[in-house]
Amino acid sequence: MVEPLLTKDEIADLLGVVQQEGQGTPQPSEKKTSGTTAPVREFNLFQRNNVADGQRRLPNLDVILDSFAQTLSVSLTNQLQRTFQILPQSIDAMTFRQYMETRENGVATGVLQLAPLKNGALLSFTPGLSFAIIEIMFGAALNVTPLELKRKLTTIEMHVLHSVMTNVCTEFDKSMEAIIPLKSSVIKIESDPSLLSITDPEAEVLIGRFTVGIGSISGTMEIIFPLSTFEPLREQFKNLLKSNRATHGGWADHIAEDVVEMPLTLIAQSGELSLPVRKILDMKVGDIIDIDYDPIAPLKVLVEDRLKFFAVSGVHNKKKVIHLTGVYEKGARHGRISR
Repeated sequence: MVEPLLTKDEIADLLGVVQQEGQGTPQPSEKKTSGTTAPVREFNLFQRNNVADGQRRLPNLDVILDSFAQTLSVSLTNQLQRTFQILPQSIDAMTFRQYMETRENGVATGVLQLAPLKNGALLSFTPGLSFAIIEIMFGAALNVTPLELKRKLTTIEMHVLHSVMTNVCTEFDKSMEAIIPLKSSVIKIESDPSLLSITDPEAEVLIGRFTVGIGSISGTMEIIFPLSTFEPLREQFKNLLKSNRATHGGWADHIAEDVVEMPLTLIAQSGELSLPVRKILDMKVGDIIDIDYDPIAPLKVLVEDRLKFFAVSGVHNKKKVIHLTGVYEKGARHGRISR
């Protein structure tokens, strides 16, 4: 006796699907009765310059700081022989007085000169990050828990941080090359806020914040500069992405390059039949099924369920192949072959 092709469980599953399809599916216009929808903000990959952001008073400053964070991660990893991960956190705007009032006590802050620009900048590390870097530079073991000291840095400790801050200046200069050639340097390092002054108290400053990770240790680095420092360079910042697209291509080019590498499903199909469920359930080995198409006609070649080509099957170099014989063209009821 010939066994059926489908088991009882498979038949039950098939009938269940048929019943569900008969009940219909909710229309897209139907509203869900539960759950919340997250807010969505449109972002145009092809017109990033047109995206407004209140936190970024200087166009494309985030692009500069993203590049800066990436190169600095590599540079500090090489300098201190520990894995550094530096990620941009935010770009905030406020007056210099407001910033000084909100800053944490005991923060090691370097006063930077950004030659040839008129104003300088500040570079700060949170206390935990400062002490962690100092311990690493003194040769602390990888598994040693960093100290959490509630005091200001000593003169010697600030001198030790000088080389790291100099490295930060070097990488910042590299990230600014597309805007202006800079030669930044560390003038001094202070932990007393009263000794820090790079602009008028009511002048607006931009604060770029970064999360710095060294293994299990995490801290914050900030770079602060008056908005007036880069105000004369606003056009260069605004045109930054345009110049990058001219030399490296934009999002459209990157997407076009990646799309051609996407995998697609190719199906060589001799034909298709429509049968009632009853006949499918009764099928068994040895059955003969009538077809309503020419079995020796060219195969239909579908790309992701869309008919694109016609072909014949065969053997080439001892391999089973299909030979494309035509291209499907729209126009006729079932298309026509273009050879």
